[in-house]
Amino acid sequence: MASEVPMSPELEQVDGEIHDIFRALQNGFNKMDKIKDSSRQSKQLEDLTGKMKECKRLIKEFDRILKDDEKKNSADVNKQLNDKKQMMIKELNSYVTLRKTYQSSLGNKRIELFDTGNDQVAEDNVQMASEMSNQQLIDAGRKQMDQTDQVIERSKKVVAQTVEVGSQTAVALTQQTDQMKRIGNELDSVHFSLKKASQMVKEIGRQVATDKCIMAFLFLIVCGVIAIIVVKIVNPHNKNIRDIPGLAPPAQNRKLLSIEDFRRL
Repeated sequence: MASEVPMSPELEQVDGEIHDIFRALQNGFNKMDKIKDSSRQSKQLEDLTGKMKECKRLIKEFDRILKDDEKKNSADVNKQLNDKKQMMIKELNSYVTLRKTYQSSLGNKRIELFDTGNDQVAEDNVQMASEMSNQQLIDAGRKQMDQTDQVIERSKKVVAQTVEVGSQTAVALTQQTDQMKRIGNELDSVHFSLKKASQMVKEIGRQVATDKCIMAFLFLIVCGVIAIIVVKIVNPHNKNIRDIPGLAPPAQNRKLLSIEDFRRL
């Protein structure tokens, strides 16, 4: 596989072999889900484990060559090659983790190729299932069952806690729902009160307007009556002004009778 980082021919060859193994591991794990027989799955895992061991050896060889060429390369190139080695280790560890997942379902013992957070490659110290005796397989199965029981107990506790939290949440939601209903009823009451108040304000406004019109009309009538009275007083012989009902006409000029007239009578 071509690389943008400058490498020596020996280092480039090791790098190509490592990437070839990575492709084989990816294809091998993709086939695991298609295999239904447990014995064939176990055999497939053994083949993949052999490839991972070979990949581990090649990474150690890559690290050795890198240290030998460290003085020949620049600091930037050494940094890029070290980063490349770390990426190889991470990718291999991802396949190790994937192998653990399949291996736990088959009841095989787990395997560790690298220490977590350590750049050094660990030594293989796990016995393969094909090399284990019946008693070892039984012991491994019992250990796996004990671990499964512990996991189930922890899961039960988590489920119980989840149910309790769910119950508390349901109670809180019920209380909040009731509170929202009460708030909705109060809002309806306030809306109804505002509507009635608006209607009353309109009624009062209409009554005030009517009263103002009546007062204005009465004021005009009073002003007219006063004006007629004033005119009648000022000019009592004006025939164009009719007498006001209830108001006595002006007294006519009367002549005083003399003593002679009185005697004549």
